Amino acid sequence: MQKALIVFSGGMDSTVALYDALKKYSHVETLSFHYGSKHNDREHEHALKTCNTLGVGNTLIDLGFMGQYFQSDLLKSGGDIPEGHYEEETMKSTVVPFRNGIMLSVAAGLAESREMSVLVLGNHYGDHAIYPDCRAEFIDPMARAIKAGTYAEVELHSPFCKMTKTDIAKRGAELNVDFSLTWSCYKGGEKQCGRCSTCFERREAFYDSGIPDPTDYLDKTDFEILREEYEV
Repeated sequence: MQKALIVFSGGMDSTVALYDALKKYSHVETLSFHYGSKHNDREHEHALKTCNTLGVGNTLIDLGFMGQYFQSDLLKSGGDIPEGHYEEETMKSTVVPFRNGIMLSVAAGLAESREMSVLVLGNHYGDHAIYPDCRAEFIDPMARAIKAGTYAEVELHSPFCKMTKTDIAKRGAELNVDFSLTWSCYKGGEKQCGRCSTCFERREAFYDSGIPDPTDYLDKTDFEILREEYEV
């Protein structure tokens, strides 16, 4: 069987991808990045909790130059995180330019160095509205480039590229994922805020899938009311 390296943030998508990979591959490791986002510290704290629970190794690589030179409100160097749905124009301010391209390039090099033939990214269909480096139009040629650019012909797998966040939540429930150990909120506070775009998407996924949401949000507004407020 193949060995796999999972690009792992500690969020819902990459955590479900990790659980899924443990069913498919003979050996699995995770790779996280610190790139200066407002929620990096909270994300990685939760990523390590999941890795420790599952007995999976984690490597953290510093990409601090992104936080120093790139422009995005997701970064500590940027402005406030906007609230609202992902499809709103204001959400584009949270895009970190070519983030996945940079991370996948580093991940491909690490995978080959560790004799791992598969690289897994947990991007999903709902990301496509504002994140160009999450779309199939990017992932497919990137997969070809990684395979062509490595002696081991490392394969890039994107298992959720055509799935919604709700689909991923359902898959996670099937795999008995402990979602309480995952972190989504872009604001990076002591609690997940419950109102930023990624918190909204997280809450929506649990609500629409009928899966109990284990998250202790700072804003406890009933989701149906929040959905009406955001006019989704």
